[in-house]
Amino acid sequence: MMIPSRLCGLVFGLVSVTSATNVIHYPPKLTNLNNLTFVLNGTGAPGIFNSSITPDSEYGIYNWCNMPHVRTEEYLAPSSNYTLKYIEVIQRHHKRTPYASNTFFKEDITWDCTGEGPVYYGKGTVGVTSDPTVVQWSAYTNPENPFTNSVGPGFVGSNCAFPQITTGGINDSYTHGADLRSVYAERLNLSTVLDPSTFKIRVTSNPITSQVSGGLLHGLFPDSSDVAVLIQADAFDSLSASYSCPAADSIFTAYTTGSSNWTEHLVDGAELYEELDAVSGTAENDTAGWHTSFDHYYDNLSAKQCDAKPLPCSVNDTSSCVNQTLADTVFRLGNYEYSYYYRDAFNSTLFSALSYGAWVLELVGHFKEQIAGTSGVRYFHNVAHDDSLGPLLGILQISEMVWPGMGSEIVFELYEADSLLSNATASTSNFFLRVLWGGQPMQTSLPLGTNNSGLLDMIPVEDFFDYVNNTIGAGSELFAACQN
Repeated sequence: MMIPSRLCGLVFGLVSVTSATNVIHYPPKLTNLNNLTFVLNGTGAPGIFNSSITPDSEYGIYNWCNMPHVRTEEYLAPSSNYTLKYIEVIQRHHKRTPYASNTFFKEDITWDCTGEGPVYYGKGTVGVTSDPTVVQWSAYTNPENPFTNSVGPGFVGSNCAFPQITTGGINDSYTHGADLRSVYAERLNLSTVLDPSTFKIRVTSNPITSQVSGGLLHGLFPDSSDVAVLIQADAFDSLSASYSCPAADSIFTAYTTGSSNWTEHLVDGAELYEELDAVSGTAENDTAGWHTSFDHYYDNLSAKQCDAKPLPCSVNDTSSCVNQTLADTVFRLGNYEYSYYYRDAFNSTLFSALSYGAWVLELVGHFKEQIAGTSGVRYFHNVAHDDSLGPLLGILQISEMVWPGMGSEIVFELYEADSLLSNATASTSNFFLRVLWGGQPMQTSLPLGTNNSGLLDMIPVEDFFDYVNNTIGAGSELFAACQN
């Protein structure tokens, strides 16, 4: 099978930055996901795109609508010689409507969010305002507003706040929380009521992460109803990676819009764009990014299929429709793009280290607090986005990169070994790390794990610390490198 030209060699050298980091890029496996010949000419979707339900016999396969996560049925605990001391989970939100920027189709499919709108209201500590009326958003349009006509029919007339988590996404969030509880409640001695001294949850400023938290927490702590979530300001938020890092931006631009290795699939996909544009009404020379990647089309089509909606037809030409074969090709292209963004491009590891290094440094800090015995927190949960998990998977150099689907989850489990075991290991702190992706130990391209296999399964935590130090550096080094 032909390998795309961009994968035949290391095209880019490391970009020089003012830092003590020593970023080494270990390429991912070559599969149908990052083989452009198969992506353009193959058949089928790269997983499930039309249901949150994965049959038990297939659980663990890629399901864009509801990715596999830790649950009792598949969970394999390490030897009893290890005691689970702490976990940190980072997940993508669950399924939602498309973003507003992805609804500008001249299409025949609309969205109805009656009764499932986002909840927004303030709460005080004393007096009447301590128990206010719950306020739910219901979006609307008015034909007297002339600017309404500048957006697509999929947006006009809808009562959805694009984006928002759908009812199906809230249900998936609850199940996700209940599954996590079934595995970790006993191991971490978690009550049915959230104890903020032992459990923390963090979100981004995008409301959809808070919407997911409501369902998730109901499953994790069924007897809690009033929970405070942590959030950082956008100016320096590490979870959404919204902090300023001009060096990372320059590196990303160089290997995407500035590289023929990126534009190759856009050129080869020109006929696909013609078919898609005929339905959406998008101009060939649009300036909204519809032709700089397949992201807009991927989001619009996948959201429909996950929510059991039909694929769209043009309102101007009802014979011009998106069929399943075309949609499947878009889904293959989307996964190809994410693999290139975060794993295939040689400088993708450097980009990921700069753009998401701050969150990883916070994670390391949490581990060190546990080792030192200075923190009572046993579980820290983060609800984030695909472009949070993407660079994190890039830093971990996962061996097979996919576009992190709805509810994608990475779990960091920190274990302490008993004294007898510690004498026979290379871990000086007696702590070991296991990283789970899709509920199972993550396979990476890194020279870590037993026989440098790359499997992140009970590795000495010092090995992880050394890798982070070499790849990201200290906080001051990361900050300086970003400004370079």
